[in-house]
Amino acid sequence: MVYVATMEAADPESAARIAAHRQRRPAGWTTVEEPVDPAGALERAPGEATVLVECLATWCGNLFFRAGADDDAPGAVWDRLAAQVLAGAEALTRAARGRAGLTIVVTNEVGWGIVPAGRMTRVYRDALGAANQAVGAAADEVVLVVAGRAVRLPG
Repeated sequence: MVYVATMEAADPESAARIAAHRQRRPAGWTTVEEPVDPAGALERAPGEATVLVECLATWCGNLFFRAGADDDAPGAVWDRLAAQVLAGAEALTRAARGRAGLTIVVTNEVGWGIVPAGRMTRVYRDALGAANQAVGAAADEVVLVVAGRAVRLPG
């Protein structure tokens, strides 16, 4: 098993979360820390290995954080960032399709709540939604986990 971790230690709290997560992971798993290029990490993984990518929502957030834009940034900045997220999700699906081994991608559904007040959060929600749709459309199976229960979504 290859575990592709997208979370970065941005502060002491996130560093503690990462450390706790590392300790819970089985010793036999190979961990690849890749905050911005999960498709590249997937391409570099052994072809027959099962790869778990966790998670698209964190990866998308990393791209937004690194962009350094705020709510007042011009619309073109947000358009480019949303396009970058979608292109990255499509690259991830191509990489997954090109492998013999199983690829599992974890994400969050953030579009079920209220519409966020801030522009950055609205664009993030929409960009992640587009990424989730791209990955879901290419997947052999999509499983939604709600309250600890797995619901297989029809194709």
